[in-house]
Amino acid sequence: MPLSLLAGPANAGKVALLLERYLATLQSDPILIVPNRPDVDRAERELLARTGALVGGSIGTFDDLFEQIAQGNGAHRPVLSSAQRTLLLRRVVAGAQGRSARFSGFADSLGSTLSELESALLEPGELEGELAELYSAYREELDRLGVWDRELERRHAAERAAGDLAAWTPRPVFAYGFEDLTGAEWALLEALAARADVTVSLPYEPGRDAFASLSRTSEDLTRLAEGRIEELPHGMARSPVLAHLERALFARDPGTPGVELDGSLRFLEGAGIRGTLELVADEILGLLRDGTAAEEIAIVCPTLERWRAPLDTAFTTLGVPYAFEGRLRLGQTPFGQALLSLLRYAWLEGERRELFSFLRSPYSGLPRWHVDFLEGRLRGRGVSGPERVEEEVAKLRGQPLPHLEALRSAADPLAAVQELARAMARAAYGLEAPPTTEMARLDLRAHEAAAKLVRELEGWRDLGGELGRDEVVALVGEAQVRLAGAGEAGRVAVLDLLRARTRRFEVVFVVGLEEGRLPRRSQSSPFLDEEQKAELERSSRAGRLLRTDPVARDRYLFYTACTRPTRRLYLVREAASDDGAPRQPSPFWDETRGLFAAEEVERWTRCRPLAALTWPLEAAPSERERLRALASLAPTDRPAATSLARANGWERRLERALGAFDRPTQLTHPAVLEELRQKASFSVTDLERFADCSSMWFFDRLVSPRTIDAEVDARLRGTVAHQALFSFFKGLPKRTGDERPRPENLDDSLVFLRECLSDALQAHLRIDVPELERRELEQSLARDLEKLVRKEAESPSPLVPSRFEVSFGSERSAPELQRGLDLGGFNVSGKIDRIDRDPFGARGIVVDYKSGRRAHTAAEIERELHLQIPLYMLVLRDLVGVEPLGGVYRALAGEGQARGLLRAESQDDGLPGFQRNDYLDEDAFWGQIERAQEHARKMVGRIREGDVKHDPKSGSCPQWCELWPMCRVRRS
Repeated sequence: MPLSLLAGPANAGKVALLLERYLATLQSDPILIVPNRPDVDRAERELLARTGALVGGSIGTFDDLFEQIAQGNGAHRPVLSSAQRTLLLRRVVAGAQGRSARFSGFADSLGSTLSELESALLEPGELEGELAELYSAYREELDRLGVWDRELERRHAAERAAGDLAAWTPRPVFAYGFEDLTGAEWALLEALAARADVTVSLPYEPGRDAFASLSRTSEDLTRLAEGRIEELPHGMARSPVLAHLERALFARDPGTPGVELDGSLRFLEGAGIRGTLELVADEILGLLRDGTAAEEIAIVCPTLERWRAPLDTAFTTLGVPYAFEGRLRLGQTPFGQALLSLLRYAWLEGERRELFSFLRSPYSGLPRWHVDFLEGRLRGRGVSGPERVEEEVAKLRGQPLPHLEALRSAADPLAAVQELARAMARAAYGLEAPPTTEMARLDLRAHEAAAKLVRELEGWRDLGGELGRDEVVALVGEAQVRLAGAGEAGRVAVLDLLRARTRRFEVVFVVGLEEGRLPRRSQSSPFLDEEQKAELERSSRAGRLLRTDPVARDRYLFYTACTRPTRRLYLVREAASDDGAPRQPSPFWDETRGLFAAEEVERWTRCRPLAALTWPLEAAPSERERLRALASLAPTDRPAATSLARANGWERRLERALGAFDRPTQLTHPAVLEELRQKASFSVTDLERFADCSSMWFFDRLVSPRTIDAEVDARLRGTVAHQALFSFFKGLPKRTGDERPRPENLDDSLVFLRECLSDALQAHLRIDVPELERRELEQSLARDLEKLVRKEAESPSPLVPSRFEVSFGSERSAPELQRGLDLGGFNVSGKIDRIDRDPFGARGIVVDYKSGRRAHTAAEIERELHLQIPLYMLVLRDLVGVEPLGGVYRALAGEGQARGLLRAESQDDGLPGFQRNDYLDEDAFWGQIERAQEHARKMVGRIREGDVKHDPKSGSCPQWCELWPMCRVRRS
């Protein structure tokens, strides 16, 4: 008996008529086929609303029907799950010889192509080349294991329905929501139509581009119907605007705009994806306040994957209740992320961050403060290797970490995963009360997905398949987690274009109407292009490959989305990216707007530019946004902002917000000022940092923040270099019999330098550093220090190194140096790296090592307020008792230049070989030293008064300063 076809455009009442006919045949036990599992529940509710009770009949998907028929004659084989099929494909690919098979995505692409070929009822013998070989190997492996995949089960069902009279009793069949039928689905439909009443609903209207992607399906169904076709006229939407949109969208001759927009069709344009979604959220909040039920509102996206994170951010911030419909990878859920983190650390040689990602989660059972303590201690010591991490954690805790040893020693990785998942759920929610929050529901779904995967993998082992730990981890990350059910009460539905086809809402927002996002860019198979598919169809006897034009397909899906609302439709696009670059609209956007008068479209278009950092106060969608709008109003209209704050009880919040723009830097606390006034000793480096910027001094020296991560930074390099040079010059006379390196003892000196550097590294490198990083540090320091020693050997200076690391102004200094340098009212402390003196007199210079590439000239010392060399020379004269001939900075990196402040009279007999501009006459030399003292006195005076400012000496923050996140800078 021929098939009956119900055809017509959207809103023609096709599905309603189909359901009426289904109810009319309940005595014949009919079956209703719907597109997706959520549609089953919704169809049941709709039928119950019509009849009150359902006695007889059944509702399911095509897969349910395939399974029912395939299992009817005892020839049914076990069907591989998605995870089992992935493992089988990897086994097939492992035996492939092609170069592409080495890549990780090869098996996934092959699986998609084989599914397409199987659903089209094509055999391996109908193909050629490498694909035919892979297809044959895949089918042989299935036969060897005695199993089917899902597509082979469908094929078997279709063949049985066509050739076995017992396969199907004359039960009426009703189907809707199918636009593209695979070869197996088409074969089954043909077989059923030959022995039972089959009624199919198809959204189609001849001659309209909106339905171009369905023309082949319509032609095939029309041929099978043999004239039993009911073409339903278009229905009328509640709004004449939406009715006109349904009739004119993608029509070949839409006619002239004759319908005036009435608010049932609106356009939203935003800048940046978050700004655009906040505009959507604001409209939704307005609808909710006006009485629209949340479940009657839908957000339709081209794909959920692209929109999930930004929607989470925007809607959560503004308090919009929402629920994603569809599925999510287990690795994208909080539960799955924690599970994968521990599995990767335990089984795949993961890093410390993966271990602590699990420990910090609520599923580890450890309190957050305890995990912070453990990680802080490890990071502070630079401990990162797995063995050292676990060793140190065991010492700090007094016991090993939970779950880790059990995972590593488990003989069965699947049992270990299952037990870990159970323990994680118990740790997060306990056993005293059922978890009821939304997050708990997601965690329970994730736990169930993990348990289901374990059962599937146990089935794979029962088939004789091998399973490595790395494969278990990969499959855990890809397991699918079911999200909210269709139409969850009290929540806005977020769904993709495909799921929206069979749904109805009062209000629909269609987002993603930018060029490149809708219509979506086509992604062809790497194994079969469109020409190859067409050739296969021509040469195959029964093959039916889906070859829909992707643009035509998206055109139909967009048309369908626009016909889903009964009251209002919003079309949404991102007019500019987050950085302000303009984005071109989708051609669908332009097509829709072109159906109405331009001035009408502009009137119903709402825009939010990138510069709109806050909402207008009267339109702000949440209290947080109202407070932000109030703060932005205050600079332009302070009285109005103050009045509004007083009326709403926001005075303190407004005061704090305004204070954020005006940060006082003067230190005012009496205890702090008293401590600074009583301070009698100041280090030279403190004063230099104050000269760089008093705010920098405040944070660096007074607040003294420290990074939690121990790392090989410039400070550590400098410490090691200073210690190595101290040991080298101090031990050089004993090693070589000479007080300084000379050409004749250079080789022995360099060997000794290497020994000193090795000892310095062992003494000061107390953190765990990878061997490669340690070698890089040692080699780079050795290169720089050897360059310095060679220059020392070549120097014509008669001065010899005599004292090293000369501390002054501290209790650990020599007795004659403990009082420090007296500058009147305070003392200066510090440490001179090296003093070189004349072996035949009480003359000398100070040498200060710089770990960078530059050494400061005499002019730079004056201009940039470098105080070390001038003040160190006073220490040399007044405390050490050596007449200063000058002072130099010795750069340890780069060219190893030596520049500084030198007396011109010593150029010939005491200090030859330096740059000419660094020699100053007596008045200039001592005048610069006197001015350095005055600068030091002024700085100490400012420090004691708490006079802290943002005053970098160059006028702007230096690039090397890392304190800017804390600095008291006026911010706009």
